[in-house]
Amino acid sequence: MRRLIFLRVIRESFIFAIDALRVNKVRTMLSLLGITIGIFCVISVFTVFDSIERNFKKSLSEIGSNVLFVQKWPWQMGGDYAWWKYMKRPQPRPSELTEVMNRSNAAVLGAYYIGVNKNVKYLNNSVEGATVLAVSYDYDKVTVFEIEHGRYFSMQEAAAGRNVAIIGYEIAQTLFENADPIGKYIKIAGLKLEIIGVFKKVGNNPFGQSTDNQVLLPVLYGRNFINFDGDVEASLMIKAKPGVSNEELTDELRGIMRSIRKLKPTQEDDFAINETSIISKGFDSLFAVISTIGWVIGGFSLLVGGFGIANIMFVSVKERTSIIGIKKSMGAKRGYILLEFLIESIFLSLIGGLIGLFIIYIGTLIATYGFDMPVQLSRGNITLGISISTIIGLVSGFIPAWSASRLDPVEAMRSSF
Repeated sequence: MRRLIFLRVIRESFIFAIDALRVNKVRTMLSLLGITIGIFCVISVFTVFDSIERNFKKSLSEIGSNVLFVQKWPWQMGGDYAWWKYMKRPQPRPSELTEVMNRSNAAVLGAYYIGVNKNVKYLNNSVEGATVLAVSYDYDKVTVFEIEHGRYFSMQEAAAGRNVAIIGYEIAQTLFENADPIGKYIKIAGLKLEIIGVFKKVGNNPFGQSTDNQVLLPVLYGRNFINFDGDVEASLMIKAKPGVSNEELTDELRGIMRSIRKLKPTQEDDFAINETSIISKGFDSLFAVISTIGWVIGGFSLLVGGFGIANIMFVSVKERTSIIGIKKSMGAKRGYILLEFLIESIFLSLIGGLIGLFIIYIGTLIATYGFDMPVQLSRGNITLGISISTIIGLVSGFIPAWSASRLDPVEAMRSSF
């Protein structure tokens, strides 16, 4: 019996909520707009963050948390160390990788890469500013990427510095359109390179780089047009053995690099040892700040929306005073009246929240398919949006519902005359 009464209350509350939308469209929609904007602000921030974090962790997993980078510049700068001292540092060199791997007991793999931006040409087609990476042979073992067509270069090709290259998906599409690029020759800095592979399309990543716009070639061939001592991005990538912590590998690498560069005990390091956890911590701090901003903006909108819902419910109570009186005279209890108006308030708030979630969903589709930025509205964020809407509806509708449940049935029925 109680279940039937409860279902009836839900049904009537839903009908009244829809009726409020139908009869007073402008007033109700303006009141719900605050809930819609609030849910949009809060959930859109979490949706974007979740998508960035998911892509970010995927990118880091491809590198590996146990890979250290020996570079000229630190990823996290601070203190009193002047920038011009960093400028004077030498770039890591391929010969240093050989020395590190010969001396290290904690490293299992190592690779070298140096990157520059160059124009890539094929006949009359060209790609400007492509990322050209000259890498050592084990580069594919330290990092992760997929070759959709063709192959990686062989040890013999790497050792001989052959003019072979693997190109990104976007470069292949721009230069060759629908033609098969394998075996054809592209030009970089006036030099010919034979295409032996094409990367699988991956889209953009959180670091702003992607294999889609990369050219990979043997480091020895890269010497033909890359100044290894110039203002370029060069790095030794050192992977730790299983069971070896990053701290152990860092300490060993620091000692080996200081020995290779013949630094005196009193001299400062002229290199930086970076790890992906530095980026992860930086992103966590950034996410925390922007998340707070999202909650503040969304909170004000939800507050305004809550007052709007309360206003609708007060008007609804006033308009239905005589009906409340009749129900109470026929035996309806206070709890029944209270529940009826609370559920109606929750329904109204949920409508505003669902509109906000729908707008976010449309935005994720536009971002994913229109701009090649994978964004997904997760179940967790949908649940969060619905929960917030429910709570706002419950809080906003409580006082109007309480006042309705406390009406005197005789006085309430008189209000219709």
